[in-house]
Amino acid sequence: MKIGMMADTYKPYISGVTNYIALHKQAMEAAGHEVYVFTFGDLDYKDDEPRVFRSPGVPLADTGFYLSLRHKTAIKKLIQSMDVVHVHHPFLSGRLAITYCRPAHVPIVYTNHTRFDLYAQARLPLMPEEVSMGLLQAYMPAFCEQMDLVISPSRGMEKVLRQYGVQGPIEVIPNGVDLTRFHNAVPLPRAEFGFTENELLLVYAGRIAPEKNLEFLFRAFAGVADVVPNAHLLIVGGGQKDHLEEITPIPGELGIANRVHFVGMIPYDRLPSYLAMCDIFVTASVTEVHPLSVIEAMGTGLPIVGMDSPGVGDSVVDGESGLLAKEDIASFAAKLTYLCLHPDLQKKFGAAARKASEQYSIERTTKLLLEQYSRLTQTTKPVKPKLDERLKAILEEFLK
Repeated sequence: MKIGMMADTYKPYISGVTNYIALHKQAMEAAGHEVYVFTFGDLDYKDDEPRVFRSPGVPLADTGFYLSLRHKTAIKKLIQSMDVVHVHHPFLSGRLAITYCRPAHVPIVYTNHTRFDLYAQARLPLMPEEVSMGLLQAYMPAFCEQMDLVISPSRGMEKVLRQYGVQGPIEVIPNGVDLTRFHNAVPLPRAEFGFTENELLLVYAGRIAPEKNLEFLFRAFAGVADVVPNAHLLIVGGGQKDHLEEITPIPGELGIANRVHFVGMIPYDRLPSYLAMCDIFVTASVTEVHPLSVIEAMGTGLPIVGMDSPGVGDSVVDGESGLLAKEDIASFAAKLTYLCLHPDLQKKFGAAARKASEQYSIERTTKLLLEQYSRLTQTTKPVKPKLDERLKAILEEFLK
């Protein structure tokens, strides 16, 4: 099959969606399929993989995203030659997928990777929650209705989509992870970072962004640090410059600057070794849909402490593979402190987490996706384009 992945951003921007596309692309190509990525911006970036096509876009500050309302004509025609198109962002790429694929009778798959309601609250705190939810309830049902298949990476996110008003069928297919590198990870020597074997290393790995709730994590860790004198928190990842400047001083303000260590961006192939060096994975994010970073940590054999919310709560079993807390600093700090003080539980939860991670293997999730793609190529019926779609097509001919 010729499979098109449409996304608003791709490498060199690092995110769960980017990793998802790259991993599944590689796995599907290994199975003999041709996989294409269609995205915007970073026109000078040298891709280390075949079949990545970029159209110009206007950069949105340093977010890694680009604004564009159309792909180049040659790329549009290539999209229309696909057997199936898989969309990963609903607003720009999603609308273009409908415009391009419907007239060409190409089936469209959409995976909802983001808690857009909570994302809006984190990025646009002045926007009332009722407004952001109202906009989603006005947009998402109609958008999803035009998809041939809607995928949710977790049961929790399926419930959120229903809250948006999506009524059609939703298939739950977890995000896949190349677990081999995490199962076989060799820990980095702690001495290289100035740590001893007796110190307890907590780690967060992911983007540093408002929706990741890192200030909450720092304040909770400050409580842990008072009780567990050998505990340290590693922050692995990078983010927008303005948010980094805002978040970096907070540990110093809390009196824990010597206990919080900003590692910065690292090559993805080194992440398993960083995780394997540590003892507990922590995240305070409540915006996750199906967090790859959590599953990767589970694959490395780390117990998880996170929020009892869709995404993390779907991946971690409280009291079995980790501990889940409500969005309350005292509660989170108490659970994290408890796990820090019980090394026997760390080992027990870590072993269970490693075992549970196997359901998210890239081999399994790729097989499920390919089965759905194959079904759609055999059953999708041509859809007569609406008047506004036909007018857009005519307008595009004049813009060539």
